[in-house]
Amino acid sequence: MLENRRKKGFAALVMVAPFLTIFTLFFLYPTVEMVHLSFTDAPLVGKGNWVGIDNYIRLLSDKLFMTSLKNNGYFVLLTVVPTTVIALLIALSVNRLSGFKQAVAMSLFFLPYVLPVSVVTQIWMWMTDLQFGIAEPLISFFAGKPIAVFKHPYWVMPMIAVVTIWWTNGFNVLLFIAGLRNVPPELYEAASLDGATTLQKFSRITWPLLWPVTALILTLQLILQLKIFDQVYLLSKGGPFNSSYVLLMQVYRDAFQLNKGGYASAVSTVLFLLIAIISVLQFQLLRIRRSS
Repeated sequence: MLENRRKKGFAALVMVAPFLTIFTLFFLYPTVEMVHLSFTDAPLVGKGNWVGIDNYIRLLSDKLFMTSLKNNGYFVLLTVVPTTVIALLIALSVNRLSGFKQAVAMSLFFLPYVLPVSVVTQIWMWMTDLQFGIAEPLISFFAGKPIAVFKHPYWVMPMIAVVTIWWTNGFNVLLFIAGLRNVPPELYEAASLDGATTLQKFSRITWPLLWPVTALILTLQLILQLKIFDQVYLLSKGGPFNSSYVLLMQVYRDAFQLNKGGYASAVSTVLFLLIAIISVLQFQLLRIRRSS
């Protein structure tokens, strides 16, 4: 019996070994090395001197870091909840369709998600061009005049949020549709026999059963939006006047432009801890909300 356990244990170890190897090489080791570098004044390549928590103390008085932190928080507010609500509304609408119509609708909403970020940003730069952009008349209607939205300090972050929601929301829609398909239709039939309205069906059946999917989407969106970089870099490069500067742009600037590997690692470590703490707290709060 003991020999049989050993065989099963060895077989299990062999099966998980590829994952453990990849996890250690591409996540665990780089993370440990990043934290170690954050306590040094090392350049991007090469060794540096141990400086303790000096890099973290500098962050407290770094105006660019504080601006980036504020912009990250602002972007999270602009995207996480709105994209979840929009995805839910789209999923509810698509779920009412059937057959070919539903397949076409799902394909149209998911299509932007498969595009690379360079294509997405180029499309939106063309659409918002001051001279021939097809979205410029709509922007002028709300603003009262033509505006270069990605060069305007007040418009740039909301517009990047719009681009991000348009680009990534297809995946959230698919998750919600998968959740809706797992709701037993017998519950809706029973509710209809009891005279329940559409709103009552949603609040008493659909929403409670969709809550695990909603919690997952909110957590994933929080992590993804805190790590924003590509759209900002390609659309505004952090400007104007640092109004769209985010934490990963500061990491890029300190590491690859200023050759301050230790300081960039400190910013990365703060962002890593921020994502880990906030996402865990949010997920736990959502679990409490579900059980209450």
